[in-house]
Amino acid sequence: MALLHATVRLAAHEGAEVVALHVHHGLSVRADAWLSLVQAQCECWAAAGLPVRLLWRCLALVPHAGDSVEAVAREGRYQALADMAREAGCGTVLLAHHRRDQAETFLLQALRGAGVAGLAAMARTSDRHGLIWLRPWLNRPREQIEDYVAQYDVPYVDDDSNSDGRFARNRLRLNVWPALQQAFGDAEQVLAQAAAHQADLLACLNDWLAERLPSMTRVIDGADGLARQSLVVSHWSTWADGPRRELLRAWFRQATGRAMPASWVRRLHREVLDGASRRWPLALPAQGHLGRLDGELVLYRGLLTWRHRTDVERDLGAPSHAGLAPLRLRIDQPGRVALPAGWGELMVQPAACEGVPLAWLADCELALRQGGERFQLAPGRPARSLKKQYQMLGVPAWAREGPLVWVRGQLVFVPGLGVDARAWAEPGQAQVQLSWKPSAAGLTPD
Repeated sequence: MALLHATVRLAAHEGAEVVALHVHHGLSVRADAWLSLVQAQCECWAAAGLPVRLLWRCLALVPHAGDSVEAVAREGRYQALADMAREAGCGTVLLAHHRRDQAETFLLQALRGAGVAGLAAMARTSDRHGLIWLRPWLNRPREQIEDYVAQYDVPYVDDDSNSDGRFARNRLRLNVWPALQQAFGDAEQVLAQAAAHQADLLACLNDWLAERLPSMTRVIDGADGLARQSLVVSHWSTWADGPRRELLRAWFRQATGRAMPASWVRRLHREVLDGASRRWPLALPAQGHLGRLDGELVLYRGLLTWRHRTDVERDLGAPSHAGLAPLRLRIDQPGRVALPAGWGELMVQPAACEGVPLAWLADCELALRQGGERFQLAPGRPARSLKKQYQMLGVPAWAREGPLVWVRGQLVFVPGLGVDARAWAEPGQAQVQLSWKPSAAGLTPD
């Protein structure tokens, strides 16, 4: 309320308009009264000629078992503020966090074992939801704000949940902060200063990662049509322990949009360096606006890749088309060929060379690998087992899934390898290239 009052007074001199944004979380029995107070005060100021109007939203928050009520409310609040700001045509949102809030955030992050990003606490300026968020009072002590409220008789409310010891910040405020301030009178100032130092360090780290990470990654296209950013282990492993861990964190965040848990950073930092091909199943619970993350990390041929699981893979531990009988199919023109449930789809595209004759596909059969199949990469080269061809070309495991295409007992197409050279069309024949994508319904979006 103090920040709103100060902003409205300034806007009156500058000829600007202020839009007050209020979020009704629906978590307190007093929330209706708080909204009424804000409505009445904005109407009072507007009647006095001050340039202010109010927008508000009522949230329907439903925290699930294991969710942090604070985190769910915070995410819902920021989304609602962003929606209202855009509705009002505003590009900037002011937030009233002050220096003690910053000091508390630094301590809470330290107690959670946070890294540089967490210890940097709240940014004075940030971009989120396409808006600029400013905290103009981040260096102001709480006492100055209390003096301002008293001087201008600004109405306000105290949230009764601030005394609820179930919340970590409240326990810090009620039990720890008084003793800390008594022992160290300048605790608020020096802790906020420490957060500022970490923010400077974070800016340097982000610049370094932006410069170095591209040389550590390679885009891999899977047979499912999804491009994945893989970490090149040979490049990554040349760095010392600390930079390696930071690069690993940054790569995982880039690949998944999530932070890698500290325990996994330690584990992968040790096990990936061994170089042996392997998989690590990894599932992370939903967090704020981020849904559950479920999949696996795959190390193959020196590339570390994150791969989302399909629903069926999670349930059965097998590809989504496993266990299906061979399927007869008629293809008489290029295009997308939808296959029965669990088989995904075939992409049929015209080709100038190295394609299969389109006429052949009028009577073809799709079947899963049985073992013993052999594939020829080019004329004059030996036909070798699919396993050997995959290994020679470095085809990742996820690019090997999918049905094989057969025509009258001859292998024509293999996902991840392409059209068998023995099935290539003669010059002048109408021919097509094939590619396979798994069922879109079975994929978890990146």
